[in-house]
Amino acid sequence: EKIHGRVPKLNVKQHPIGLDIAPTEGDSTNAALIAAASGGAIFLTPSLASSDRGRPFVESLRRTIGDPTASVPPRSVQESALIGASQPNPLDILVIGGGATGSGVALDAATRGLRVGLVDRDDFSSGTSSRSTKLIHGGVRYLEKAVFNLDYGQLRLVFHALEERKQLIENAPHLCHALPCMTPCFSWFEVVYFWMGLKMYDLVAGPRLLHLSRYYSAKRSAELFPTLATKGKDRTLRGTVVYYDGQMNDSRLNVALACTSALAGASVLNHAEVVSLLRDDATQRVIGARIRNNLSGHEFDTYAKVVVNAAGPFCDSVRKMADHKSKPMICPSSGVHIVLPDYYSPQGMGLIVPKTKDGRVVFMLPWLGRTVAGTTDSSTSITSLPEPHEDEIQFILDAITDYLKIKVRRTDVLSAWSGIRPLAMDPTAKSTESMSRDHVVIEDCPGLVTITGGKWTTYRSMAEDAVDAAIKSGKLKPSNECVTQKLQLVGSYGWDPSSFAALAQQYVRMKKTYGGKVVPGTLDTAAAKHLSHAYGSMAFRVATIAQEECLGKRLAHGHPFLEAEVAYCARNEYCESAVDFIARRCRIAFLDTDAADRALKRVVEILATEHKWDNSRQVQELKMAKEFLQTFKSSKNAHLHQ
Repeated sequence: EKIHGRVPKLNVKQHPIGLDIAPTEGDSTNAALIAAASGGAIFLTPSLASSDRGRPFVESLRRTIGDPTASVPPRSVQESALIGASQPNPLDILVIGGGATGSGVALDAATRGLRVGLVDRDDFSSGTSSRSTKLIHGGVRYLEKAVFNLDYGQLRLVFHALEERKQLIENAPHLCHALPCMTPCFSWFEVVYFWMGLKMYDLVAGPRLLHLSRYYSAKRSAELFPTLATKGKDRTLRGTVVYYDGQMNDSRLNVALACTSALAGASVLNHAEVVSLLRDDATQRVIGARIRNNLSGHEFDTYAKVVVNAAGPFCDSVRKMADHKSKPMICPSSGVHIVLPDYYSPQGMGLIVPKTKDGRVVFMLPWLGRTVAGTTDSSTSITSLPEPHEDEIQFILDAITDYLKIKVRRTDVLSAWSGIRPLAMDPTAKSTESMSRDHVVIEDCPGLVTITGGKWTTYRSMAEDAVDAAIKSGKLKPSNECVTQKLQLVGSYGWDPSSFAALAQQYVRMKKTYGGKVVPGTLDTAAAKHLSHAYGSMAFRVATIAQEECLGKRLAHGHPFLEAEVAYCARNEYCESAVDFIARRCRIAFLDTDAADRALKRVVEILATEHKWDNSRQVQELKMAKEFLQTFKSSKNAHLHQ
């Protein structure tokens, strides 16, 4: 077949999943055809084994990631590639953990021309990375500590986080945006204190500044935030100071990282658990892992020159596989968040409460059409499905009550969840709140590099540090330096904030009635904006499915999520279960557990069609999803009655 109007000379060598046909040295196409016998399909992917390295290689990757018609390799192809990583022909890096850091490591390494594999025992972003505060922040509290404690280390953290905040918003503009945050001041001292502190935050940000902070009078503040209480117990609002930080759709950002890694050549596999590590008998170096496909039960060995442990809260359990005597380095901290109706906060303005009953920060932020409030910070045990305690939910409700003029009710809680922060252990720290959120990279067992700590905002630089350590450990030979600082994620290329208008104009939602009749419907503004911000430049593919396959119905009343999204995610985002969809591909479980429960039946039906599930699998999926939703302590799940 002609490529660019000519037939290149080809070198053919055996590939674990078929034939690896790469252009000969000097050929400028910098591509490879991998013929994979998977459902009779042939997939075109960029060659990471090409001898044409450096800048042309990186530009080729950017074109592949930015191609709106590009599709990730199927799950079967990814699994075959991991199985094919044998002892004579190992991967360069095998990553354990598909959260923000793990997916970031896979993307960083793949874009340096290394052979990469990634596995996660559950789903991408199934743990801490989907249960975050949703903020991309530079760390105002770190700046306060740096000033009052004269701590240059904390100041360095702020500089670094502000730089990463800017890059993250630029690399995924459809999933991240600037958000104004209002800080209420009930004395003139607070006005001066917060105004000066946030002006210093602006100064430190420099060219990385999102928008300038400013003071608003009490009257103007009440106009901007109508539910804000201007009078309280022996106090009167003197004004507010508004500053800007970033906000994101965390799990969709994580999935975008994993899919971008796959397009860059990484073999990523969710629902694949590491059951043991492989060691070299002579040197005792870690040389791979025994992996179990949790969907099929099939086990296989994958060999790698270096294994990167990015398992978040569970990184100690991976370290114990290599050395059962290893000392714990994780201090788990629980962060609880609740979701309230949209009328608790205005669209486009958050509220930051600087001091709570125990001196911590509590916030209320508009997020995906609802209000997310949090958070707590307390020691906890490590578990796969952490649940919020009722007293933690009540603590948040009590904290925001003092700052609102409306009644705050437990029955308004639409969803509540707990996430475990994997803070790096500091033996001298007395509480997790006072610990630094900086990350740690260690290799306490040869061949096993562990990355832990840090925060969502700095995932990219954490991944860069981990890959640098892996290259040093395995004496790897990357084709180029790290390029992720300026690398946009899938869906970002060509996206514009006005893209939703083109979707609304060009597509209709074809809906099937219960009687089987097909009825056309408009792609309204709410649905178009949702698709544009969730999928970026890939939104037109979802809209096409809604129009041409009659999957244009909403999954739940009052929410913009469409049936077409289930099919798209199953085909293009490794969505393998009902929980994968309701929790990580669309956020309905986090936004409204009752609505998620109502949508479940239809979600399972569409996934069953896509993945060819039998009746028993569908029953199992429904059962598992309902059990998952029970861990989200909404007012309904808490069995409360007015």
